[in-house]
Amino acid sequence: MDTDAPREVDVAVLGAGQAGLSAAYHLRRRGFSPVTRGADAATFVVLDREHAPGGAWQHRWASLRMATVNGIHELPGFPVPPADPDAPAREVLPPYFAEYERRFNLDVQRPVAVRAVRAVDTDPRGRLLVETDRGAWSARYIVNATGTWTRPFWPHYPGQELFRGRQLHTADYVSADEFAGQRVIVVGAGVSGVQLLEEISRVATTLWMTRREPEWIEEDFDIPARVAAIAGVEERVRQGLPPGSVISVTGMHWTPWAERARDRGVLQRLPMFTRIEEDGVRMPDGSFLAADVILWATGFRPALDHLAPLRLRTPEGGFRVAESRSLDDPRVFFIGYGPSASTVGANRAGRTVAAAIAAEPVAVDA
Repeated sequence: MDTDAPREVDVAVLGAGQAGLSAAYHLRRRGFSPVTRGADAATFVVLDREHAPGGAWQHRWASLRMATVNGIHELPGFPVPPADPDAPAREVLPPYFAEYERRFNLDVQRPVAVRAVRAVDTDPRGRLLVETDRGAWSARYIVNATGTWTRPFWPHYPGQELFRGRQLHTADYVSADEFAGQRVIVVGAGVSGVQLLEEISRVATTLWMTRREPEWIEEDFDIPARVAAIAGVEERVRQGLPPGSVISVTGMHWTPWAERARDRGVLQRLPMFTRIEEDGVRMPDGSFLAADVILWATGFRPALDHLAPLRLRTPEGGFRVAESRSLDDPRVFFIGYGPSASTVGANRAGRTVAAAIAAEPVAVDA
């Protein structure tokens, strides 16, 4: 790490995806200024490991169009410009994020990889040291908005290393064309899994496998249902439990691509295999299914390893959080974690966090 003295700032926002930019916007509205502008009042800095604006959107697969993106919600204060529904999301949204940063003068610092966050001393209200690959920052508060895209979850099954075909995660997916004419096992019941199943099945033979039998919900995912789902996640993270998958909270709702897959007869769920062999998988009944590709659409986990020195993780594997604030270290806020993992939730959490920080006089001393 750089041995120079840490640069001081009131708030360090880690990550410049939807959650991080929302937090920065609301800090701006509360009178905070980017420290890089030499402000005399309360300051913040946004540190982002990406080389360009756009968060995870710049890495999404090419066939993910604006018309099929799940849960897009504009950043606060600036609507998404009109776009062709057939335009790839990764071509439309990163420029939108870039213009957002410019419009509100957020001065995002990139590429900066955060290696660790640790306490400077034993004072529970003392400063936190943010160690990065481009020097260190000393901050009063940390707003963690590092998302999940960099931590794809790969389940382990016996024989996984023996498979002679290709294994990839949703994070590695580019286009269905690369699987033309092959036998592809798609693992996962989430939105992305079903969407990629429908897409790949148009050019390849597909097998869809999930751990549990899907329970499709016919009712609309309306406001009361959303409120109930969010309340369930809030209670989990308050207790320090992992937030759980999206499907475990919302249930499986009929999306346009799920309906298309059903209508074409490819939404035929199989139970999970028990082991992986060289040329396919072994099923629970002992039968063998040949495969060229296994696509793990098994979701992501929060990228929070850099917070390990603070020892906030519970024995259950989660973080105790309420109103986006750590219950074990009030200097640490989480956005994009648990109930604020959606784009709408991230925007609301950004406002809540900025208000909480601005309300504490220690945040604005000179």
